[in-house]
Amino acid sequence: MREAAFIKRNTDKWKEIEGEAVATNDRSDPDTLTDHFIELTDDLSYARTFYPTSPITRYLNGLAASMHRRLMHNKREERGRFVRFWKFELPLLFRKSHRLLLVSFAIFVVAGALGWVSAANDELFVRLILGDDYVNMTLENIRKGDPLAVYKSSGQADMFLSITVNNIRVSFIAFILGLFASFGTLAVMFQNGVMLGAFQYFFYERGLLLPSVLTIWIHGTLEISAIVIAGCAGLTLGNSLLFPGTLSRLESFRRGAKQGLKIVIGLVPVFITAGFLESFVTRLPLHPVASSAIILTSAAFIIWYFVLYPIQLEKRFTDNP
Repeated sequence: MREAAFIKRNTDKWKEIEGEAVATNDRSDPDTLTDHFIELTDDLSYARTFYPTSPITRYLNGLAASMHRRLMHNKREERGRFVRFWKFELPLLFRKSHRLLLVSFAIFVVAGALGWVSAANDELFVRLILGDDYVNMTLENIRKGDPLAVYKSSGQADMFLSITVNNIRVSFIAFILGLFASFGTLAVMFQNGVMLGAFQYFFYERGLLLPSVLTIWIHGTLEISAIVIAGCAGLTLGNSLLFPGTLSRLESFRRGAKQGLKIVIGLVPVFITAGFLESFVTRLPLHPVASSAIILTSAAFIIWYFVLYPIQLEKRFTDNP
């Protein structure tokens, strides 16, 4: 191809890339920047082969260097945005859903109390909720002197993967069911609360409440808290449809879906940590002091990051806009 034809064919593209290379904002799509950089290096390679001493080769070489710097800068900005998401964006976003967190927590606690009372008044209720297989297995473990042997029944790595995936799945279900005017999310919270209440009464009835708490809540503190928070995300989604306020229902839904989804995504590290504790730590014969320390540390983190820190952060940004 003649040099003039090569230049004419690609001039518009090079001008667009040049504009991206010198842009001072970070609004460009990273994928687009990468695609353009690849095209530019192809053009540079072609020019070096057929027009090695031409000014156009020097121009493309300089432009490729500028694009490379822009891509590196963009990657640093992406890493910065990742940190900002966890440090500022998610807590501030979650602050807007604090009232719905209270609703989710209240529903879960009331359901847990109902599960406890129902199990206390109907000996078949626990079997109805937890299933005969689980109850019979646990009774057999109690007779063997290891009531919570279920946490030692499978390989650690397999257990970690299955538990983590299942918990993340439950959280997304709780979020998505918010589409049904929040009632789907409330049903998930109610179901899980009843199961927990019945489960804890089952051990209380056999004089094993404290050992069960010191074992189960090693991972359960994070796991249950995250499920309640996922319920908050679902209510955020559902209420955006029910109560759009001054916004159009579509715009309110769009904002609620984005806010709720970010909350659920923010729970993934919590579920991973809970899965690790359940698979690798819960099965260990820990001293009650060690178990209590893990439980209290987990509870302190949840209360700080999802309740206190968002309030402090909002106050800081309000006082220093």
